[in-house]
Amino acid sequence: MARGKKSRININLRFNIVTVLIYAIAVVLIVQLFNLQIVHGAEYREQSNTRLTRETSLEACRGSILDKSGNVLVSSTMKFGLELYKSKIDTDTLNNSILNIINVLDKYQCSYVDSFPISINPFQFTISDQELAKWKENNNLDENISAEEAFYKFKDKYDIKQESVDEVRKIIAIRYAIVTEGYSSTRALKIADNIPREAVAEFSENNDKFPGINIVVEPERVYTSGNLASHILGYAGKISSEEYESRKDSYDSNDIIGKTGIEYVFEEYLRGKNGTKQIDMAVDGTITAEYISEEAVAGANVVLTIDSNLQRVAEQALAENVQKIASGGFGTAYNATGGSCVVMNVKTGEILAMASYPDYTPSDFIGGISTENWIKYRDNTAKPLLNKAVQNSYAPGSIFKMVTAIAGLESGTITTSTRINDTGVYRKYKDYQPKCWYYSDYGMGHGWLNVSGAIEKSCNYFFYQTADNMGIDTLIKYAKYFGLGSKTGIELQSETAGHLASRETKQELHPDDPTWYPADALQAAIGQNDNEFSPLQMAKYISMLANGGKDIDVTVVKSIQKSDGTEASRDEINNFVNQKLGLQEDTSEDLQINQNNLNAILEGMRSVTGDSTGTAYIRFKDFDIEVGGKTGSAEAGKDANNRDIVHAWFAGFAPFDDPEIAVVVMVENGGHGNYTAEAVRDIMAEYFGMNTQDVQENLGAVSYTESIQ
Repeated sequence: MARGKKSRININLRFNIVTVLIYAIAVVLIVQLFNLQIVHGAEYREQSNTRLTRETSLEACRGSILDKSGNVLVSSTMKFGLELYKSKIDTDTLNNSILNIINVLDKYQCSYVDSFPISINPFQFTISDQELAKWKENNNLDENISAEEAFYKFKDKYDIKQESVDEVRKIIAIRYAIVTEGYSSTRALKIADNIPREAVAEFSENNDKFPGINIVVEPERVYTSGNLASHILGYAGKISSEEYESRKDSYDSNDIIGKTGIEYVFEEYLRGKNGTKQIDMAVDGTITAEYISEEAVAGANVVLTIDSNLQRVAEQALAENVQKIASGGFGTAYNATGGSCVVMNVKTGEILAMASYPDYTPSDFIGGISTENWIKYRDNTAKPLLNKAVQNSYAPGSIFKMVTAIAGLESGTITTSTRINDTGVYRKYKDYQPKCWYYSDYGMGHGWLNVSGAIEKSCNYFFYQTADNMGIDTLIKYAKYFGLGSKTGIELQSETAGHLASRETKQELHPDDPTWYPADALQAAIGQNDNEFSPLQMAKYISMLANGGKDIDVTVVKSIQKSDGTEASRDEINNFVNQKLGLQEDTSEDLQINQNNLNAILEGMRSVTGDSTGTAYIRFKDFDIEVGGKTGSAEAGKDANNRDIVHAWFAGFAPFDDPEIAVVVMVENGGHGNYTAEAVRDIMAEYFGMNTQDVQENLGAVSYTESIQ
């Protein structure tokens, strides 16, 4: 009994202690609440109402693009921008602040946002009549109002007290941007880009004179070598409204985004990851504190396979070749409008140089291209923004003949010792009797030729008969193996697949006359009919001939170096590119080309440049390195004046005994393939270290007017 009574006393005691503690805590909370709400409430409310925290983005530095040796072709430099946040200030203070801001920007000759469509001295509208009518309607202005009257309407609307027309115009520019683009206490209006450090210092030192401003550090793209490799590198520019709509989750409306070339394809690697900065501001717009809450992560560097020195020489050789043809430097002047060239490692498929003429200036697009420059590019009929090596396809003409030869040899239609008598006119069909080019020029045939001689002489007749006996399906099989009529899979957008002449292609392209005739196969055999391929495809094809018939993966990207020091694997790069560009896996048949057959064809290509009767001998007769090559002159319809358009090709590889590179040059309406061989020679001279003054003087410049295929 005693133990039970004592137990009840202990329980009651513990209960009383807990109760006292609860009451004590409650009293403390009530006192603190009273202190917060009554004693110091006004003070804390004042602090809350005078302090705002804003979050702004720290832009990541965009990754660089480098050549194979690490030379920087594209980089980023840091620039300063000026933003304006909404703050709790009256209209007069806002207008005065805006004027102070613009006066500083003018002092340092900085441009600023200004889309207000009225200029002063004299007063006039700066938009078209159609745009003006809509603008007046949107701003509730009378349709007959003058520019001066509308100007003062906006002065009154924005309650601007200044009397100077120039000062009023400055204030209206920003107030108008505030209305049209919007801003808030958490969303800034970008006022100016690329302001100098001196202006930054003045804004920072006099922060109280510029309520609501924020200086941002932004990366700016720098194309360090001007126009070099412009069609490979591409350009980056401000994100468009359409691009922004599909990327709102990861982009801001003022972000820079890759538009073309490597800048576009590898945007996700180059861009990096933005960080976050917190800004504490008083409600009057004065910055009280700044701190970084998340660091920005720089973008990855993309290393290309190209050699910048070789690229520079290739571009120069191509441009000079086009201009020389157009000016009649080889005899007859042709209306050559542009061209392209590709230099490829025959063993790896790496692009060592690739040029398209004319080119363009990527830096024109930084910060948005001017109307003047855009019109210049848009209206140029030579299409400088188009990568003609990748995005255009052309009839290949005679440089296709090696495919016909391979198909004939591999199928047993001909052998290396087969001789065909070129009588000048192929007379098998009564309704179609095509001529060899030699008959058209000289009134006779080449006579008896084997396959090597047919390639050396570029004899149409030999390939007419071979294709006619073999059939189009066999020709297609081998053309596909060499990648013709299919995308190469290069890491650049809008690659064309071209067209491979076939029954299916004819039905697709000529629905009004889909029947396949014997004449179609004859023309396909010499690189005409519906055959159209890109210069890049032709470079792959020539590389495969030179490397023993082995398939290669074409690439212009050597590696991707991430900011954490790691590199993307080749599988990662390939999978990314395939998904980005919607490429399909190569399903072409893996053919084993008989080396003896291939050697016979290569021997013919050696004779093109090495024998005095070869169609490109005059270009390579003094060249120190033995070259295998082929000229091509492809008919491509008529121009506006009903003159023949003839595209000029030369495709070659070197050194002949142990090939390293393939070079293909194509000039639009260049007349004769022999002419383009000069550009190929100059590019090869650079690659093999022969571009010294003595060597160039020995090579010389040769004029050649003979009609050559």
